[in-house]
Amino acid sequence: MTRRPQKRPLARKGAVAASTLGIGAISLVLVGCIGIGFAVAGGTVSEDNLYLGVGENATRVSLPRDVDDVQVAFAADASESGLAQASPRDVSAGVARIQEEQARAEAERLAAEEEARLAEEARLEAERLAAEEAERARIAELEAQQAAASQAAAESQVSVEEPSQPALSEIDWGQGRESFIAEWTTRIDAYLAGSPLAGYGSVFATAAWDNGVDPRLSPAISNTESTKGSFCFLPYNAWGWGDSSWSSWEEAINAHVAGLAAGYGGVLTPAGAAAYCPPHATDWYNKTLSQMQSM
Repeated sequence: MTRRPQKRPLARKGAVAASTLGIGAISLVLVGCIGIGFAVAGGTVSEDNLYLGVGENATRVSLPRDVDDVQVAFAADASESGLAQASPRDVSAGVARIQEEQARAEAERLAAEEEARLAEEARLEAERLAAEEAERARIAELEAQQAAASQAAAESQVSVEEPSQPALSEIDWGQGRESFIAEWTTRIDAYLAGSPLAGYGSVFATAAWDNGVDPRLSPAISNTESTKGSFCFLPYNAWGWGDSSWSSWEEAINAHVAGLAAGYGGVLTPAGAAAYCPPHATDWYNKTLSQMQSM
């Protein structure tokens, strides 16, 4: 009797092999998971990939290299979310505040400059008005002094003895202006030679023509009052003319000749001498007349 070959043992071996392979696969998965757990707990994973399975059927799983990568990725995600959205609003608010402060500072600077400019203009205007007022006061005082002197002379009826000297020669006003100035410039320069007023004959002559004053009167008075400008009690005041002072001889000569025309008729008279020098009117008149005759 012939027996058939027994196949059961082979089937049993296949089952055992399959079970062994299954247990190995499960072991690999468990080992991989346990390894990942230890790596994460220790802060480091040594490999970038994990293969699950056996042979060609293994599956690769990508893993982060370390825990810091996970934290960086989380931070990047957070920055792209609502956390990052607050930053532009904060910067814009800061820029706006800076711009407001700059604008306010600029406005304050401009206001301060304008205030300083207005203050300077007010100061200059005040100085100008004060100078004008002082000049008006000086002129008024001089006119008052002259008027008082004239009134005092009239009230006291100062008598001035007529000089025994011959009368002054007449001034030829019929000649032309240029001829008049040329003639009297020469004669006055000769009279004033060697004095502080030397060389100002043309100024005396021109002022005399322009004001209709005897060209000899102002130079002669300068000798009576200050020896032709040698002893002035105020700057450039060679005529004892109130409390006036000037900045140059030319300015002084023109002012004195104009004053003689306005207050004394532009000629030498006993009444004019009494008004000009009341205490010594006769002596003053004679000395001045003598000087005029010498020109």
